Amino acid sequence: MVQTEMVCRKLRAVNPALKIETKKIRTSGDIQKDAPLDEIGGKGVFVKDIEKSLLSGEIDLAVHSLKDMQARLSEDLMIAACLEREDPRDMFFSAAGWNFADIPQGARIGTSSLRRKSLLKSRFPEVRLVDIRGNVQTRLSKIGTEVDGVILAAAGIKRLGLAPGFAIPIQEMIPSPGQGIIAIETRREDTDLIDLLQQIDDRQTHICARAERAFLETLGEDCSLPAGAHAVICDDRISICGMLGDMEACKVATLSMEGSEPTIGRELALNLKQRSHAEAKP
Repeated sequence: MVQTEMVCRKLRAVNPALKIETKKIRTSGDIQKDAPLDEIGGKGVFVKDIEKSLLSGEIDLAVHSLKDMQARLSEDLMIAACLEREDPRDMFFSAAGWNFADIPQGARIGTSSLRRKSLLKSRFPEVRLVDIRGNVQTRLSKIGTEVDGVILAAAGIKRLGLAPGFAIPIQEMIPSPGQGIIAIETRREDTDLIDLLQQIDDRQTHICARAERAFLETLGEDCSLPAGAHAVICDDRISICGMLGDMEACKVATLSMEGSEPTIGRELALNLKQRSHAEAKP
């Protein structure tokens, strides 16, 4: 809802006379709070119910955290705009105030993300992973009781105005594709609305979003893989880093590349798959 209000403010700044009605939709992911994400359909469970309302005409646009969106959308839908990216990093919180590098053996760390689990296990093999779900405040409230620490997206912490934790450098924990980006989805046929939304689109953020989503789509399994990618624009070229984890082997393959849109995300995924398979061979 905080992200939706951010979009509404942007739209009203473009057209003060615009009438906007906000509709709150509880998704399957919101309802099934106790089940691990990979067992109930991945992060797409936060999006699909909203997309049904979009396709039916019940709503005209949908506001999403881009990292929650599946790589392939319905042919009738599109991402019309992205707001300027917030901090893409992950943030570590603990009752003892540990730095991320100082997590002790046997610590209970809460996360439902396969990407975060894979990165944690590759660096801290003795850590105990605990599946936790719920909104930001719910997960923070579990510290000191159910878990010793949790990892959350820095963007959500900052948008909610909460006290920050330890910001983990991107090179140590590559973010989920699209992390920190608010995406606005609408129907392809609504050309007038698309024209309006493009007035609040941040071009550089949208370019990076496309590169990261191309990476995800090329891997072919959306959010069911422990994978991450983060792109930035440097001198009109895209620099992108990616990771692909192996939960059983507690290993993570990483790779960085530079190139141009739209091929660089796909090239990174293909090269990273090759590297991951090569490293998995005995």
